[in-house]
Amino acid sequence: MFDDFQAAEIDIGAAGIFCLRAGNGPPLLLLHGFPQTHLMWRDIAPTLTDRFSVVCADLRGYGGSSCPASTPDHAPYAKRAMAADMVALMEKLGFSSFMVAGHDRGGRVAYRMALDHPGCVEKLAVLDIVPTADAWDRADARLALGYWPWSLLAQPEPLPEQILAGAAEAIVDNALSGWGSSPSVFPAEVRQAYVDALRGPAHIHAICEEYRAAATLDREHDHADKAAGRRIRCPLLALWSGQGALADWYADEGGPLALWRGWADDARGQAMPGGHFFPEENPARTAEALAGFFGETGQAAQKIFSRG
Repeated sequence: MFDDFQAAEIDIGAAGIFCLRAGNGPPLLLLHGFPQTHLMWRDIAPTLTDRFSVVCADLRGYGGSSCPASTPDHAPYAKRAMAADMVALMEKLGFSSFMVAGHDRGGRVAYRMALDHPGCVEKLAVLDIVPTADAWDRADARLALGYWPWSLLAQPEPLPEQILAGAAEAIVDNALSGWGSSPSVFPAEVRQAYVDALRGPAHIHAICEEYRAAATLDREHDHADKAAGRRIRCPLLALWSGQGALADWYADEGGPLALWRGWADDARGQAMPGGHFFPEENPARTAEALAGFFGETGQAAQKIFSRG
């Protein structure tokens, strides 16, 4: 699936990060969500290598990356720590600044990177998310029931770990068949790879810690940034599912794009065909949107996306 990519596990000190790299041109980092790994970019990354130096990385605790020990406050799995991982990874690969796109959990790492390391992130794309604090502050029964990992996996250990360990296949199947997506778009080998990624006790604990951090430290970090007036400086592209929850849940506030404009002065975006996993359901459309945003500048880029 990544025939022309070079695989490596890069020791960044705080963790060992698995990544794939190929292509030429400006550097572009692609980050995955839950319950995925770098494999989610299998149909997108190869189409971008003629224009970009593409890096697909597994977040710490996921896939082929290592699982550093956590702490009672979950700080090693806060997006702040995970964002620092990716900055260090790209530096090791020779890129002091780069562009980044993240889906789901990877989107949360990506926008935290833009806030904490503004000199490193040139452009940012966030796929099917709103900011963590905005999501929690507006949480209701729809979030609790619809996006159950937010509440379930954030519970104190060991309950979530035991559930994941005993029901990895059910967890993956529920996720891939829900949230507006169609399970038919996931080949059997991809589904199995996502199941296998939830098998190891260390990875299971790390993923739960990441969700616990999202419910606590990540939310606190967002609130602190808001209070300090800190904003995302670089151009931001928000893409969200046209069949998923975000457009409906936040319609009264102008939709996901309106929420992102509360964080970034240069924010544009649009709904995409498909459910939450639209990058895997509609890779050609997603790749076109990302290439248009990351590859164009000035007025040419503005023509691609609606700003209304």
